[in-house]
This record gives sequence, C-alpha cells and structure tokens, in this order.
Amino acid sequence: MDESSKTTHNPDHPISTGRKAITICIVIIIALIHILRVGSYLHGTLFTFYYSYFSDIVIPFGMYFLLYLSEVHIPLLQDWRVKAISVFGITSSTEIMQAFGVPILGLTFDPLDFLMFGGGVLLAVIMDRCLLNRLFPY
Repeated sequence: MDESSKTTHNPDHPISTGRKAITICIVIIIALIHILRVGSYLHGTLFTFYYSYFSDIVIPFGMYFLLYLSEVHIPLLQDWRVKAISVFGITSSTEIMQAFGVPILGLTFDPLDFLMFGGGVLLAVIMDRCLLNRLFPY
C-alpha cells in the first residue's frame, strides 16, 4: 500500500477523514429534513419559522461544509474566512435575484433572509473553529 492511500492524515491533503465524514453527515441530514418535509409536522410559530427561514439557515450551513471537499483542489478555500464570505455571497446573490423577479432557490424577496444566511454561516464557522478544530486538527 502506498503512502497516499493510508487513512491517516496526510499533510498534502488538508481535509481529514473525520471532517469529510462530518460534512457528509451534515449534507445528508439537511437533505433528509427537506425530503421528509419535516416542516409539515410542525404547527403554529414553528411551522411559520420553518417555512420562512429554516432553509435560509441550514443551506448556508451545509454549503460552508461542502466547501471542505474542494479544499484539496482550491487551496484558497482552506481559509475559513474565504468559505464564509463565499457562502454568504452566493446565498445573498440568490436573494438579490429574487428581488429583481428572478426565481433562484425561491420566489419571494425577504430582507430578513440576509440575516438568516449570516446566521447559518456564523453557526458553521463556530462549529468549524470551536468544535471541529479540536476534534480533527489539521
């Protein structure tokens, strides 16, 4: 077995196996929540929050971690700030397009969505910097 095929951390590959596993779990959970239509089981304020803002929080959260998988090919993404700005920029651009009548990932412009995008990115950064850096250091 050659050195590059070992499962231990390889300094030439910036993402650890643990981080890959966490990323895949996050994406699967977000997908399942949407596929299983969890919001349809909620009532009242939770129902309204779920259908108004839940995706605006979890999609940027998941996107941040998906960028981990590109770090090997795009070294610039190894900086958490670049990931955070990229995700916020992409999600915000979809909302701006909605304001101009272009339905990308939604139909209705809501300025509070920008706050939710920021919240999702912030949660991802906190999880990345405070939790994952301790569990799976580079």
